[in-house]
Amino acid sequence: MGMIVVHHKVKDFAAWKLSFDGHAPVRKAAGLSKAHVLQAVDDPNAVTVLLDFADAGKAKAFGASDELKARMKSAGVIGKPEIHILNKVT
Repeated sequence: MGMIVVHHKVKDFAAWKLSFDGHAPVRKAAGLSKAHVLQAVDDPNAVTVLLDFADAGKAKAFGASDELKARMKSAGVIGKPEIHILNKVT
């Protein structure tokens, strides 16, 4: 079990969030669950997303996919997102 963490800036949080919510079936198909969306206190367009995963290979494939890159671009992500694939440690 692990977690994928994505940090990025967006042009407009409300527009980005609509796109993110519409992308839920793709995340579910990739084995990602328990989405947590966070905004920086001083900049609501600085967004961090946390997602659980059971299969690291699927999480890596999702994070590197052209489909995700296209979705982020159309959702208004600015610049290159930081994507981290992490193992949970007890």
